[in-house]
Amino acid sequence: MQPFAPAPCSQCAHRADSVCNAIAPEDLDLLARIAGTARAGAGESIIPEGAPAAYFFNLTEGHARLFKSMPDGRRQITGFAGPGDFLGLAASSRYAFGAEAIDAVQFCRFPRAALETLCRDRPALGERLLGVAAHELAAAQAQMLLLGRKTAEERIASFLIRCANDGRPCGHLAADVTLAMSRTDIADYLGLTIETVSRTLTKLRRQGLIDLPEIQRIVLTDGPALMRLATGRTERH
Repeated sequence: MQPFAPAPCSQCAHRADSVCNAIAPEDLDLLARIAGTARAGAGESIIPEGAPAAYFFNLTEGHARLFKSMPDGRRQITGFAGPGDFLGLAASSRYAFGAEAIDAVQFCRFPRAALETLCRDRPALGERLLGVAAHELAAAQAQMLLLGRKTAEERIASFLIRCANDGRPCGHLAADVTLAMSRTDIADYLGLTIETVSRTLTKLRRQGLIDLPEIQRIVLTDGPALMRLATGRTERH
């Protein structure tokens, strides 16, 4: 990972998509004073699991996988993050999860104490951070349902719907989705085997719900039907 450099907040292409947009343009220098930017290559650590939670992070380029390690060395992927996503909110003094780059990433790092002080001075930013925390809780509850009750087809459909809906108004799906993560990452996240992921994607293609023009590209050919499958409101073939 490259050393941290000063953050050019006023030139950030993803400020409007992140919690930083709660800072008024005239106060951006306050944010820039406490932020630093860095890059990391694929597979490099962004947040070490269990390390002191001294910083918050905001992705501005690339994608990351979030994970939790088990005592026997196995790892569960708990989520994925992309440009505009804010990471590192911790209820304790140490990070409960780790984060590493899927592809080349750029991110900002904010010292926890300095950002907490800025939140007290700029309440709108604190409110946005509370919103991020609430979103993370909702995502964790959705993941519990995904792993505990849904079939393999419903899990894959739910994952594709979430990817197609990322950054869009609710219910407005992208028809063409490029996935940053591998089949292995998807399997780990959904609690499935790689073989089951591949077999289920092939089945959804045969049913006319998706097309697979490339290994990392998925076209939603019948978004409404895929949505019904994701929510368990359709008969499975």
